[in-house]
Amino acid sequence: MRMYDLILKKKQGKELNTEEINWMIKEFTEGRIPDYQMSAMTMAICFQGMDKRETFDLTMAMRDSGDVLDLSRIDGIKVDKHSTGGVGDKVSLVLTPIVASLGVPVAKMSGRGLGHTGGTIDKLESFSGFSTEISEEKFIDSVNTIGIAIAGQTANLAPADKKLYALRDVTATVDQMSLIASSIMSKKLASGADAIVLDVKTGNGAFMQKEEDAIALAKAMVDIGNRAGKQTVAVITDMDEPLGNAVGNALEIKEVIDALHGDGPEDLMEVVYALGTQMLLLAKRAEDEEIARNLITESIQERKALKKFAEFIENQGGNREEILHPDMLPKARYVIPVLAEEEGCIERILAQDIGIACMTLGGGRENKESTIDHGVGIILTKKISDTVKKGETLALIHANSKEKAVLASGLVKNAYRIAKEPAKKAPMVKCIIRE
Repeated sequence: MRMYDLILKKKQGKELNTEEINWMIKEFTEGRIPDYQMSAMTMAICFQGMDKRETFDLTMAMRDSGDVLDLSRIDGIKVDKHSTGGVGDKVSLVLTPIVASLGVPVAKMSGRGLGHTGGTIDKLESFSGFSTEISEEKFIDSVNTIGIAIAGQTANLAPADKKLYALRDVTATVDQMSLIASSIMSKKLASGADAIVLDVKTGNGAFMQKEEDAIALAKAMVDIGNRAGKQTVAVITDMDEPLGNAVGNALEIKEVIDALHGDGPEDLMEVVYALGTQMLLLAKRAEDEEIARNLITESIQERKALKKFAEFIENQGGNREEILHPDMLPKARYVIPVLAEEEGCIERILAQDIGIACMTLGGGRENKESTIDHGVGIILTKKISDTVKKGETLALIHANSKEKAVLASGLVKNAYRIAKEPAKKAPMVKCIIRE
């Protein structure tokens, strides 16, 4: 078999068979296919596409390129949750202790943030001493003992995807549906869950800005999951403005604590309920959506989820006192308001610009070597459909550098669109896809 022949075949619009895809991924991962040939293949895929069977085969080949976690030692139905990423997206941190408190085992692999979207691990590391660098034995034991563990992805989890993504990133071949779907699902399937709930974001702050593209990606991923024997559901959610009011690591942790006390922002909780409902249904902890929603409400009101969150943080080396006293979490030296220059109604908040502003402050990574400042970020005091008067505060910049605060303030101010007419808020949950 020759890579040249496979490139030519795909360039001509023909299907690659299972054996060819398996060979290609194995040889590329082991360094016997050079980058320039794989670049030619990904470009051919961008122009010619892949059908469902090819996309599934590519996913499974990447999944099997490294470790596949065996979670069979964990009792119960393991339901994983994945988000395609967004600004202020702290859903996992609210949701996982809720479902864990309701008897659904949470064995989750999470990543760090890069660019304008935040990472779950970065947020958790706002707690002093917290670590996601835990052994597989500790990971499994934690889930069996307290019902929840979140670990960083191992270096050998779908290594083919890691190598292929790095190549796609520098050859303008990231935005192809089959390549995106197989990249995400290869890691999810390697993580060992029994069922998967996907939060596919759409809007200005999302990777898939057009709703039809988000739906197409969701359908592709659901198809892969179901073909792999994992019941998979996707929920399309809005990311036209940041989720919740806080953007930035420790600030988002404080909002998570508020949410687990029952004081979470409405938009955040709408997404938490939508995803949590699907997780409880897949885990067979609820017979229908109404029962699932009632269970989630009960977990929050009775502080079951808050207690589970504290137990989880302490189990992985964190200081649970910081949950009881959030002022102990990292905080910024300066808090600077961004003021409205006109009156009207908030029509739009460009989520991506808010994310970039947070990154400018040091709350996100411009590259993999960037150091995170956990105390900085942005609190939005006005959201879409809110009225505002001239001179009122739109947002609060939390900064450790006055120079960075000035840059971030400009980005935040420009992210807001103020109209004279009342603006309507888009629904947070667009649709649910099961097949």
